[in-house]
Amino acid sequence: MSAGFPYRLIATDLDGTLLRSDESISPRTREALAAATAAGAAHIVVTGRAVPWTRHILDDLGYDGLAVCGQGAQVYDAGAHRLLTSVTLDRQLAGVALAKIEAEVGPLYLAASRDGLDGEVLVGPGYAVTGRLPATPFTDASDLWTAPLNKIYIQHPELSDDELAAAARRAAGGFVTVAMAGEGIVELLPLGLSKATGLSLAARRLGLKAADTIAFGDMPNDIPMFAWAARGVAMANAHEELRGVADEVTASHEEDGIALVLERLLG
Repeated sequence: MSAGFPYRLIATDLDGTLLRSDESISPRTREALAAATAAGAAHIVVTGRAVPWTRHILDDLGYDGLAVCGQGAQVYDAGAHRLLTSVTLDRQLAGVALAKIEAEVGPLYLAASRDGLDGEVLVGPGYAVTGRLPATPFTDASDLWTAPLNKIYIQHPELSDDELAAAARRAAGGFVTVAMAGEGIVELLPLGLSKATGLSLAARRLGLKAADTIAFGDMPNDIPMFAWAARGVAMANAHEELRGVADEVTASHEEDGIALVLERLLG
């Protein structure tokens, strides 16, 4: 524990947390993170995005530490551009889970994230991808199952994200973990996987523990990370479920919410 900063580990989500809406990180937030790491803290990015959708952001940051990607499935060494651990979805269980969810709510729009450093995101008819992230269209659903996957994304023509996530948990919670990671982003993951799983692995590699950790996030998929960390800070723009379990709510991702907390802790 350094004299200048009370935590040895800072865990930050990316979208809606560290990143502003234009996918940039404000100079003030960069400076606050640099000051905290100079005071002895490690910074770990913990994101729902798989490595291929995260790498360009980390490279732009000049980030060379560990990152937890794919909702906890991947621990990635950003400096070495190397995947250290990777958990994949059991495709048979995922197929059963999808069938059960569709039996309850009707046809879904699907996308899937393939495993690996260069795993493509496959996007089916009707599925709306957020932002300008690279994706490969598919028309034949059997294409989904031809290579190992980290996760499946689901959308529904009528249900809200909250309604779809709740229905998916009811129908298939015994087969997969259902996570809500952002607007239009409901995911099916390996059973029991969460950001806390990946973060605890990454922290252990650094010789750090939950008690050393302050975590920042904005969506329900950050709840396990908040439960694991000593302190959980929700952004002002966070989902009400996360705000409900946070130790503190800071300003939004557009208003340097992370920097405000770090500057205060740095004194």
